[in-house]
Amino acid sequence: MTAPPWTRPEKWAVGALVALTAVTLSWWALALWPVPTDAPFWLARTRQVCFGTAESGLPDAGGWLLLVGQPIGMAVAMFVIWGDALRGGLWALGRTMVGKAAMGAMLLVLFLGTIGVGIRVAGAKPEPIVLDDPGLPPSTYPRLDRPAPELGLVDQRGDLLALDALAGRVVLVTFGFGHCETVCPVVVHNTLEAAAAVSELNPVVVVVTLDPWRDTPARLPYLAEQWGLDGEAYMLGGEVTRVEAVLDAWGVARERDARTGDVTHPALVYIVDDGRIAYATTGDARTVAALALRL
Repeated sequence: MTAPPWTRPEKWAVGALVALTAVTLSWWALALWPVPTDAPFWLARTRQVCFGTAESGLPDAGGWLLLVGQPIGMAVAMFVIWGDALRGGLWALGRTMVGKAAMGAMLLVLFLGTIGVGIRVAGAKPEPIVLDDPGLPPSTYPRLDRPAPELGLVDQRGDLLALDALAGRVVLVTFGFGHCETVCPVVVHNTLEAAAAVSELNPVVVVVTLDPWRDTPARLPYLAEQWGLDGEAYMLGGEVTRVEAVLDAWGVARERDARTGDVTHPALVYIVDDGRIAYATTGDARTVAALALRL
């Protein structure tokens, strides 16, 4: 029996479904495929920017929503827009031996992929920070030991946070802005990871915005949620001139593009001990944690 010819809309609809499946599999592989500890930095940064990163190395809640919700939403949209053409194309494809083989292969890949995801999630564990690594800062790493400037900015809860309120605590102060998709997510994640590694010090994480023009006080709760700043972690902002004065007092080098609003800046973290800056570093989570343990 001769298979009925495909119409052009049916070919387009099935082709779009195949493309959606391929892109979805690629995204899941990028987010979940195990990588060695010495993997290129760009790969870790890409995963962090696209999917977020939990302590286990898996995507955070927003990343899972993107991985699951976006393909489902696009598939539903395709069936709404091309429903008849898609059903007709799949029926015509299933009437041929080649089509049956292709559909079977796709279902097999999806089935094996689902099993692989389950194994990956079940086996994921937080990777501890090794604080005796010889690559960590030497014992001669300079200690600044100077008074920390005041903060006096609004946090994500709408309260004014003064540095005096954190007296007697170890405070990890870093800087970022909401529209940043490169340095900021990584440095905030590293600072939170370092705080978790030295939890016995009962540290506090403070992130000060570099972009008070767009990171207004009303937007701070969203940024705090996006970056996982819950519990005793603060996202600070406020009136533009006040934030700029605080950044100048803390010696934060930065350059703002007036056209795009983006800010070029280092991945700076200050380690504050009882109101005094003990160390400053642009290092990773292990470096921050190791320096905090030297207080």
